[in-house]
Amino acid sequence: MSIETLIRDYILENFLYTDDENKLGNDDSFLENGVVDSTGVVELVMFVEETFGFEVADEDIVPEHFDSVERLVRYVQLNVAQTTPDAGELVTVG
Repeated sequence: MSIETLIRDYILENFLYTDDENKLGNDDSFLENGVVDSTGVVELVMFVEETFGFEVADEDIVPEHFDSVERLVRYVQLNVAQTTPDAGELVTVG
């Protein structure tokens, strides 16, 4: 499942209580449209950390990263890319 799909499904299910994807555009502001409040942002941070496996820095919890599906996808992609080894790197498991 893509990052966008995971984020979109989470927002729709946990904040909009629907599975109708038409209720949320990729660039719709979560804050301006009343989708999330300050508590919702904390929930989003926890979702990102648990789902994508990296810690969100306090200074990253800003609207530039957490105010739309599009912005959140971009933020997650950047951080996942930074925590994922290069394709040429040898990864030791267990």
